[in-house]
Amino acid sequence: MKNVTKRSWKIPTLIFLMLFCCVTASAQSFTAKGVVVDSNGVPVPGAGVQIQGNENVGAITDLDGNFSLTVPNENAILVFSFIGMETTSVQASKGNMRVVLADDALLLEETIVVGYGQQKKASVVGAITQTTGEVLERAAGISSVGAALTGNLPGVVTTQSTGMPGEEDPKITIRSGSSWNGNDPLVLVDGIERPMTSVDISSVESISVLKDASATAVYGVKGANGVILVTTKRGQEGKARIDVGFNATMKNPSKLPNKLDSYDALMARNIAVEHELPLMGADSWAYVRPQAFIENYRNQTTVEQMERYPNVDWQKALFNDFAMAYNANINVSGGTKFVRYFASADYQNEGDLFKLYPNNRGYESGYGYDRINVRSNLDFKITNTTTLKVNLSGSSARRTAPTMNSTNDIWQIQQQWAGAYNIAPDVFLPVYSDGAWGYYPNISNVTNSAQNLSVGGRFETTTNRINTDFTLEQDLSFITEGLSLRGLISWDNQFVESGRGVSDMYNDPVVKWIDPDTGNVTFKTPVTPYHNFDYSQPIKWTSNGGSVNNWSTMRNLYYQGQINYMRTFAEKHDVSAMGLFSRQENATGSMIPMYREDWAFRVTYSWNGRYFAEYNGAYNGSEKFADVNRFAFFNSGAIGWMLSEEPFMKWLREKRYVEMLKIRASYGEIGDDNVGQRWLYMSQWAYGGATNMALNAENSIYEWYRESAIGNPDVQWETVTKLNLGVDYSMFKGLIAGSLEFFQDDRTDILVNGSERSVPAYYGGTPPTVNLGRVRAKGYELELRVNKQFANSLRLWGNFNMTHSENIILQKDDPQMRPDYQKDAGFAIGQYKSHIDAGFLQTWDEIYGSPAHDTNDAQRLPGDYYIVDFNGDGVVDSKDSAPFGYTGTPQNTYNATVGFEWKGFSAFAQFYGVTNVTRDVPLGSFGSKLNTVYDMGTWWSPATPNADVVVPSFNRTPSYNNGTQYLFDGSYVRLKNIEIAYTAVGGWVKKIGLDSMKIFLNGNNLWLWTRMPDDRESNLNGYGGGGGAYPTVRRFNLGVKITL
Repeated sequence: MKNVTKRSWKIPTLIFLMLFCCVTASAQSFTAKGVVVDSNGVPVPGAGVQIQGNENVGAITDLDGNFSLTVPNENAILVFSFIGMETTSVQASKGNMRVVLADDALLLEETIVVGYGQQKKASVVGAITQTTGEVLERAAGISSVGAALTGNLPGVVTTQSTGMPGEEDPKITIRSGSSWNGNDPLVLVDGIERPMTSVDISSVESISVLKDASATAVYGVKGANGVILVTTKRGQEGKARIDVGFNATMKNPSKLPNKLDSYDALMARNIAVEHELPLMGADSWAYVRPQAFIENYRNQTTVEQMERYPNVDWQKALFNDFAMAYNANINVSGGTKFVRYFASADYQNEGDLFKLYPNNRGYESGYGYDRINVRSNLDFKITNTTTLKVNLSGSSARRTAPTMNSTNDIWQIQQQWAGAYNIAPDVFLPVYSDGAWGYYPNISNVTNSAQNLSVGGRFETTTNRINTDFTLEQDLSFITEGLSLRGLISWDNQFVESGRGVSDMYNDPVVKWIDPDTGNVTFKTPVTPYHNFDYSQPIKWTSNGGSVNNWSTMRNLYYQGQINYMRTFAEKHDVSAMGLFSRQENATGSMIPMYREDWAFRVTYSWNGRYFAEYNGAYNGSEKFADVNRFAFFNSGAIGWMLSEEPFMKWLREKRYVEMLKIRASYGEIGDDNVGQRWLYMSQWAYGGATNMALNAENSIYEWYRESAIGNPDVQWETVTKLNLGVDYSMFKGLIAGSLEFFQDDRTDILVNGSERSVPAYYGGTPPTVNLGRVRAKGYELELRVNKQFANSLRLWGNFNMTHSENIILQKDDPQMRPDYQKDAGFAIGQYKSHIDAGFLQTWDEIYGSPAHDTNDAQRLPGDYYIVDFNGDGVVDSKDSAPFGYTGTPQNTYNATVGFEWKGFSAFAQFYGVTNVTRDVPLGSFGSKLNTVYDMGTWWSPATPNADVVVPSFNRTPSYNNGTQYLFDGSYVRLKNIEIAYTAVGGWVKKIGLDSMKIFLNGNNLWLWTRMPDDRESNLNGYGGGGGAYPTVRRFNLGVKITL
């Protein structure tokens, strides 16, 4: 009985101990949570998480890099891994873990932002390049995100045509244009179509450029010319971080055409007149200036001499030695478990290069630009599986300019900088000692640039923009692992007011001219009407309140639903899928809104980090086409092979001779409807007027509703087929890394506008738009990055890239009877054509033996160009204009950036250059018989038979004699950016309450080599090559950036 009692006591004790052990074991196990990021703090999606010693238990990070895994106890070791990154082991903890994976090779250094998601570059099979906001900030004093991109990404070609404050955004082309309907890439800021000006550089986290069909297909038709993805910064969990930056920039004109001063111009004038004497006869002697008269323009000692014999350096007269620009910005970021935040404010002020003379009118004219950007990015962790992201951003910009800019009259606007380009130095002073402005009474189209600017009124354009995004992300892993949903809605509004300011255009000031021959003074308006007193400028000017600029005011509604799936099977099979629906409603001014609807998907697969495959597609609709052609499906595919992961590469990989070698290829097609008109399939009707009916341009006798533009129900999508082959590599312990790309785009069914059709004038209306074009573009890209870290903390680095791209028109609606060499087909888009010169005509015998000109043949002289009779018919006429040079877009771009870092000190220099590009800048000397003479090299003479240019015509009018002399080789090499900086961390910086402080001095566009007469990279501003533009600038920038 006693034994039974003892046994019965032991049984409950044993049960109690077993329960205690179970409870203890249960209490020790817990769920480890956290986020995996790369060395830049960017979340790593798809990273593997396993318990050391138990490979059967694991997880994979979601799209935001988050993971959740049940571990047995706090002693458990978690192993984090991702292809291209070093495997990291971390002890599990109950707190919110933050794991940083170091890069295994330079090539794999970042998470690449792709269409509607992120991927590590090791798994990317499309042609995608990326840079960071930190790299863009190195662009000295530049406020434009687009301008800061120059040279930093292979395949991205930027061309700038003006330095006007607030207008410095360059034209961006990705690789090569393949359509004459426009080649602008799609720009998305945080996934929404927005201009780059809506974001400031200090708020940019990264910029990805998508170039091939695989990368751009999910964006449908808008991605046909490439896609630029701008991602703004977001907060991370932790204490608040405050970044404050300020810089002051001094800028001055970079390069302007060289003009001779008054003395040298008059001497040159005599040479030109004497050269024409055999042709023009004795009457030409009247234009020769005596040497004694010319000497008056030298060694002037009195005001009377300087006013009677002006010798104006118009570039110095118009432009200040320098202008200032300022930028200040502040960013605040941080977060808790519930909310992560990033907020920023950025202010930019751009001063004017133009020198303003006192106008005594109570206002200041000229140019200026002020802009403030604000942004707030919030991430709310509503539940463990639900995240709400709210982005609010806005900008307000004010641009000032002379009132004449409001007229959009190109010639009038040109007159503001005409002095720097084509006003002669001896016609008048900008302003005389008595306050009168200079003018020239003998020719109506010669204006005073200084007067135009200083008394031109003041015109303000204010652009206010507000953007709102709401994104809801839902983890659906409770349904199946790796499943998630994402919904987004955005609403953007832009409001533009123009015309506010001072209108003073029609109150003529006092202007005069002093005849250098007689000294007589001529006033434009000698006396005031009605009372015959001496003329004075009317005091009253008009104050304008401004009005809404209807066609610049914009509203955009966009919403999107997206489902994502990402999962790893059997540790080797990585699968992801994305499906998306989006709809956009966009309208400008009072127009009927435009609608676009897209359905897109992407499926990716990789095996053991070695073999990759991707398939993309989009179903797009456009209002421009009839029902039968309105919707179309476009798709693409890509494959990749991580050659370095093969067993036969193991030895090279372990020795780190070859750390990464990947081969990839993509092929696909994308549609495009990028043509200006809407509803191309519908005819347009107008009332009034009469239709042109006959060969002799007679009109119909009836006036009624008429078919003014004919629709085409068969018009359909342009289609571009893209092929891309690429190699990515990293070798020698990360010493070198880079990529090599080959691409070819074949665009078919290109839309040809009715106004560009080869249709007779008697057709009766605007012909329909048709699909009649084919273009092929091809090229290659090279990228090399060098990085060497030494034991003494010295790091040397370099980034080098080169892009070659060209295109050719295979078919266009050219007139059938036009000579083949004058057709567009067979040549590049925008190919220059000109009468081609082949040396100089040295003697009269050579003139008589050369092909005759169809007009003004008797006006030729020895020293003129021999103009090639291209078609060989014995006469030089309009049919002999032939292709010459290249287009205005460079075929080759080069970039080399080298730098070092050592114990807080850093420096770098960036060189950028282009070749195979042509610019048309018609700078003709002696226009209107004024003494404007450009220094373009030596003139022909019997003593200099191999001169640079012909003697400019002064009094004669030969035909075709300019040849190709105004088609300049647009090649250049420039020192794009250079910087020296020091970053202090800890020590005295910590004592004053700062985490770090960086002081930097940098410069932009400090040195230039080119054959061009000025520093514009193109004539894109629309003001013409010879008319010039607001000058581009060089910058010297001093700044400081502190972190609290």
